Amino acid sequence: MKQYDFIIIGSGIAGLSFARKAAQHGTVAIITKGARAESNTSYAQGGVACVTSVEDSFDLHVQDTLTAGAGLCDEHIVRTIVTEGPDRIRELINLGVHFDERELVDGEKELDLGREGGHSKRRVLHSRDVTGREIEQAMLRAVEQTPNIDLLENHMAVDLITSGKLGFATEDRCLGVYVLDEKSGAVLTLRTDRLILATGGCGKVYLYTTNPNVATGDGVAMAWRAGASIANMEFIQFHPTCLFHPEARSFLISEAVRGEGAKLVDARGREFMQKYHPLGALAPRDVVARAIDAEMKRTGEKCVYLDISYKPEEFVRERFPNIYRTCMKYDIDITTDPIPVVPAAHYQCGGVLTDENGASSMRGLYAIGEVACTGLHGANRLASNSLLEAVVMAHRAYGHVLREEPIGNHSSLKIDLPEWASGSAADVDELVVIYHNWDEIRRLMWDYVGIVRTDKRLQRASTRLRNLHREIHDFYWNFKITTDLLELRNLATVAALIVDSALLRKESRGLHYTLDYPDLDDSHYLKNTVLHRF
Repeated sequence: MKQYDFIIIGSGIAGLSFARKAAQHGTVAIITKGARAESNTSYAQGGVACVTSVEDSFDLHVQDTLTAGAGLCDEHIVRTIVTEGPDRIRELINLGVHFDERELVDGEKELDLGREGGHSKRRVLHSRDVTGREIEQAMLRAVEQTPNIDLLENHMAVDLITSGKLGFATEDRCLGVYVLDEKSGAVLTLRTDRLILATGGCGKVYLYTTNPNVATGDGVAMAWRAGASIANMEFIQFHPTCLFHPEARSFLISEAVRGEGAKLVDARGREFMQKYHPLGALAPRDVVARAIDAEMKRTGEKCVYLDISYKPEEFVRERFPNIYRTCMKYDIDITTDPIPVVPAAHYQCGGVLTDENGASSMRGLYAIGEVACTGLHGANRLASNSLLEAVVMAHRAYGHVLREEPIGNHSSLKIDLPEWASGSAADVDELVVIYHNWDEIRRLMWDYVGIVRTDKRLQRASTRLRNLHREIHDFYWNFKITTDLLELRNLATVAALIVDSALLRKESRGLHYTLDYPDLDDSHYLKNTVLHRF
């Protein structure tokens, strides 16, 4: 057993931001199940939404966020994150993050701000079309130069250790975490009074997603099993424009492309978004995704197209170099050809329910970034608000932890933590069972719990998930754990949380659209969907 003052699970912008600051006050462990740079942050293309222009205002950013959130945003949280954003952006710049600039007539430079769907002003800071990678690399450089931090790559968190699980009745609090060393197969017992979930989202629960392979909902699943409250998991954002090509995997065509004027067209080159929303291709993401889904079903086509070919070639190649290079690999020249696109699962707006400081319903357990439900996103995330939330909430959680759980106050250390015991579990002998169940979960979620839902589809998903839960439960207890088995277990848990949340919301709001209840129902459902295990 090893003890740390802080343990962070996840190595994206939220986890790294917290780690760098916490290390000034105590020992820190960062647990990441893959390579340190493999996170949702690295794949974020568009940028960070933040008020930095005199033509913009906090009030406008707040209003745009509330409008996108379809009535479920917590306005206090929205205003807090929006107004604290500029200070956190300055921190990123001081760490070496380079955001694109443009030269003015007098030779001075200013930030080159982009515009995306749902934004009334240009306010998205970006680094070409690889903003997330730029931030991730700068944050990793800073962390690597910071003493007191152990960064454990290829280690996967198995389950949280809580006083309740150990049989204590006075207070259920987080005491640590079991962690699988993926190379040796050993399970470590790591102790802390301050555990921060920064595990990102759950896109891989769906067959088609823009997320990397690591996005299997681990943080939400572990928090649920530990007894923390989970909220709003029915609101899964489908990005409207994922590259459609048989050889391309999970490649996102940034909303910034539409922000720079790209048109959404059908196979005949006809624009269609004006039929669905006055803002056309720059409507909020839930509207655009449903519109594309409807057009594909109406026409029988397998995709629609995003066309920016009418813009100057030099501008397109310079503004979107990564998208240009990637599409060229598949013989698509975006300066002359329309890009085939389809919607794909992209972002979870729900997660571990937290307060304005990232504190969950369980003492000692915090959640920051996409894994958390803070109240910022409501029923639909405004584009590029996610990186802003991650860096602001990391800072707020850091301050709150030091106040509420001061270093040296180890009230829980009198409780002995049991080491992990595999007992008579055998080595996994049939990986095909894991892969089959993984594939079945992702397909049933895509078919039954996708962009457009019905109660009948949700009930079918629920029935099959109950059976899968039993199979996976038996598999988990009878065989030694592996990363694949743990991810399957987490996917099944998160899928069930999404289905249960969707069944509870008998209306259509934001990202949750059901044919059985196509209208808003503020009288009954203008509230969060909160699930409690205990």
